[in-house]
Amino acid sequence: MPFTLYTSNRLEILSQQLATVLRQPVGGALEPEVVVVQSRGMERWISLELARQLGISANVLFPFPNAFVQDIARRILGETAAPGSSAGGGKPDTEVDPAIFEPRILTWRIVKMLPDLLSRPAFVQLRTYLQEPGRDLKRLQLANRIADLFDQYLLYRPEMIFAWERGKEDHWQAQLWREIARGAETLHRAALGKRLVDALKTATRPDLPRRINVFGISSLPEFHLAVFDALARHVQVNFFLMNPCQEYWGDILSKKEKRRAARGQLSMDFSESYLQEGNPLLSSLAELGRDFFELLEGFDYQQATAFHEPEETSLLGCVQADILHLRNRAKDGQPKQEIPADDRSIQIHACHSARREIEVLYDHLLHLFQTRGDIKPGDILVMMPDVEPYVPFIQAVFDLPPDDPRRIPYSIADRSYGRENELIETFFAILNLPNSRFIPA
Repeated sequence: MPFTLYTSNRLEILSQQLATVLRQPVGGALEPEVVVVQSRGMERWISLELARQLGISANVLFPFPNAFVQDIARRILGETAAPGSSAGGGKPDTEVDPAIFEPRILTWRIVKMLPDLLSRPAFVQLRTYLQEPGRDLKRLQLANRIADLFDQYLLYRPEMIFAWERGKEDHWQAQLWREIARGAETLHRAALGKRLVDALKTATRPDLPRRINVFGISSLPEFHLAVFDALARHVQVNFFLMNPCQEYWGDILSKKEKRRAARGQLSMDFSESYLQEGNPLLSSLAELGRDFFELLEGFDYQQATAFHEPEETSLLGCVQADILHLRNRAKDGQPKQEIPADDRSIQIHACHSARREIEVLYDHLLHLFQTRGDIKPGDILVMMPDVEPYVPFIQAVFDLPPDDPRRIPYSIADRSYGRENELIETFFAILNLPNSRFIPA
């Protein structure tokens, strides 16, 4: 059966839909529910929401997509799919370890291989680059970048990897990959993914969770979608995805993409007269989401939509409504919307440092709590590209005594375990001393 796709422009509505689904048990009382999420911050938020709506949130697993797919691969394919284990699940036909394709290990394999490959004509650019001073360090840095790139290829462009292994293309990346994968072509992530999907399509009564929910994920590679699609043949699979627009927006292009299409730099099957920009904010900032929803169209699914109509009484409401209906007020001939002079629904603060950003945020939150009695600290979510650089400033600004009336309770999500634990961080700092400027007496 196809999976079910729940979409809404409000995360709160999606959480209500998830709670409604979880109210109907599909397994035993001790069987955990599975909710696949993309970050620890989302895990914490949805846990609190489920507890608020259901009265309790317990026995719920929140794996990340890659970890979940690896677990399914272990169940279906055996230990062959587990990095760090021998191929063959205990009775290996080969001593090759699938972990050799993990980036941290692949980096050192590339470091070792490169000197023997640089004499080939296809490697002339790399040979020139590595002839410069500091070539050993450059070789390590280059190998690290290549390993990361190959890891992305395995996940997002598996067909290209398979073509290279069949001998297609002869540039340096293809040649290097063939050397890396020689004798282990069936053990890397792309090959295991293909085997997993094929096995799920033919499996009978596999050992799987009774229900799988994917919540709040902004994008997934086609390989993961294929796995979830194959899982839907055996168990209930539900996607709960944010969609800011209720119209079809898979063919809208940003101004930059339209210029590239006009110059013939994009492969388009239609003339420029059919290129639509739609809402300019959506087309310029939501390319990843657009491509993800377009990718979903290649799969069979049942859809349930629950869009919320924003009130156009504020600047934020107008922006949300325009995105929801895929309209551009400047070009659609619609009258301008009157916005109150004291509207603060969208604010931009230019700060001279990271600490000042946190201080402005803190002052803004204090003002918000004083003027809006219906908002509590648990209702606030602060998002940033990388939380680590801000952690010391967050602690310096927000860590006030418990009895201070200005104290705002907070928690920091999406930190690495090493950074959260001072003992672990100190241990790694000691290990890093030889690479630092520390000079022993």
